[in-house]
Amino acid sequence: ITFILLLAWLVASIATSCQPGRGFQPLEGWRRRMIQTTLSGLTRTAYFVMGFQVKVKGKVASLPEAPIFVAAPHSSFFDAIICALTGMPSIVSRAENLSTPIFGTILSSLQPVAVSRQDPDSRKNTVAEITRRALSRGQWPQILIFPEGTCTNRSCLITFKQGAFVPQVPVQPVLLRYPNKLDTVTWTWQGYSFKELCIMTLCQIITRVEVEFLPVHVPTEEEKNDPILFANRVRQTMANALNVPVTDHTFEDCRLMISAGQLTLPMEAGLVEFTKISKKLNLKWNHIREQLDTFAAIASASKGGRIGIEEFAEYLKLPISDVLRELFLLFDRNGDGTIDFREYVIGLSILCNPANTEETIRMAFKLFDMDEDDIITEDEFASIIQSALGLPELDVSLLFKEIDADETGKLSYEEFKNFALKHPEYATLFTTYIDLQRHQLGMFEENDTEPLTGKHSPVRSTALVSELTPLARNKVCPEGNEEDSSSTSDKKDD
Repeated sequence: ITFILLLAWLVASIATSCQPGRGFQPLEGWRRRMIQTTLSGLTRTAYFVMGFQVKVKGKVASLPEAPIFVAAPHSSFFDAIICALTGMPSIVSRAENLSTPIFGTILSSLQPVAVSRQDPDSRKNTVAEITRRALSRGQWPQILIFPEGTCTNRSCLITFKQGAFVPQVPVQPVLLRYPNKLDTVTWTWQGYSFKELCIMTLCQIITRVEVEFLPVHVPTEEEKNDPILFANRVRQTMANALNVPVTDHTFEDCRLMISAGQLTLPMEAGLVEFTKISKKLNLKWNHIREQLDTFAAIASASKGGRIGIEEFAEYLKLPISDVLRELFLLFDRNGDGTIDFREYVIGLSILCNPANTEETIRMAFKLFDMDEDDIITEDEFASIIQSALGLPELDVSLLFKEIDADETGKLSYEEFKNFALKHPEYATLFTTYIDLQRHQLGMFEENDTEPLTGKHSPVRSTALVSELTPLARNKVCPEGNEEDSSSTSDKKDD
């Protein structure tokens, strides 16, 4: 095997040496024939030496009938066997693979479409490059794509990425099966390592592989206009042929579960099929990962990786009160008394983020700044928080110190704003209090009380009302307001 690899590396080096327009122009003439014939033969020989017994079903389509091969289920490095059976097509591969010694040179000779799964711009460029090659009408070799985007355990087909279906060209589905009593091939993010699987595979006399080429799938006009529909129909066709189910899991779900494991969170902490939620809420991966870190920090003190009312109160550095319980209920969507990661992110996205606007934060700052000197003292801060929670003796010094980044004993607007943006739960408490005081002001004026005059803003007026009648209720269910007396479940459904 070592000899075959070195020989393949030598052939690849010769074919790609002094190549004009390297990576941007397809190999032509003797270079292309050398790669297709020599590397194809060497790959077949290598698999024969390793004990692979390959059985091929169906007919391989030729360009331009099907410029893209869609292969699944993708379960291991050995799936590259397809390359030897289809005339060495181009493949979509991780950019990191190109820097691997020996293998990187061989892979480069196939002129792969390199993609970095960490860089959103790289994915966009990858789709554009796939489209360019797929529409070249034979100038580039056919493209082999594993649309799942990651290795799976072959028990189902996960969500297909759209890159293979955006070009709106016919695709040929390719099925991979390993009908062996002992599975030494499947390589996922949990279980045996790559080296262990290689050793176990070499210890088997025969490793059976079945490669089935299904009929070419020509997209309809509806599918051309909707890559997601195109991908789902191809996936369903392949799943029916494999007799396995489909699932909405994605590669991003795997990344999230890996991160959860690193943070010692259990898998049942609301992570399953999370990508569906993130798409609906238009969330970015980096933002989700930051929220996972925050969630883990709150849930670390609890058992089962979920947040209870005690952990919630400790994180906010506030005592358990009626207002805090109602805020907690807005996160606890299923009413089981705990918050999992799914509920936490939905709560932040739906309940908190809309309140975290520049206008709202500025209004909250003015509410705290009673003497209008553009700074908030600890006494001013304590007065509003105590009034909002209905706890006159509440000590808020720890919370104040956390906001006071420069440790001057006074809060500037920038400090207040930065804290509110990083901790949207507090922004919700602030805006809840503002709405409550507006409601009280309305009742105050309806009772023919002497109107408030002067240059103060409505926010300042509500602050004066709060000094007269502090309450421990918020806008979720304020007393005497029929419009806001709907159940918590109705609020959460909205």
